[in-house]
Amino acid sequence: MNENPPPCPKCSCEYTYEMNALIVCPECAHEWAPGEVGGEGGNAAGECVVKDSVGNVLQDGDSVVVVKALKVKGSPSGIKAGTKVRGIRLVDGVDGHDIDCKVDGFGAMQLKSSVVRKA
Repeated sequence: MNENPPPCPKCSCEYTYEMNALIVCPECAHEWAPGEVGGEGGNAAGECVVKDSVGNVLQDGDSVVVVKALKVKGSPSGIKAGTKVRGIRLVDGVDGHDIDCKVDGFGAMQLKSSVVRKA
C-alpha cells in the first residue's frame, strides 16, 4: 500500500505498520482501516459512545440523575436515588466507571453509566 503509513490517530505514534487491510500502532495497539483516517471518520473511530441506563447517548456537560442508591466508601450515607449531577465528563475509566463528575455533598467521583439516566 503506502511506503509510510499515517501516524496513529489515537496516540500520534509515527511507527505504525500495515497488517493485512489494517494499519496498526505498536505503542497503543490501535487498529484502523486506511479509509477511516482524516476528517470525521478518524474522530468517530476513536470515540466510544456512552449510553445511560435507558439507552440515551451521553455527552460531556450533560446532566444526569442517579437511578439507584449507591454506597460510598468512608461515608455513613450513600448517594440517594434521584440525586441530580450536573456537568458530567466522559472518561475511559477503570471497571466501567466512565463518568467523571462532582456530586453535591460528596465531591469528585466516577460513576458507571449504567446507574444514571439523562436528565
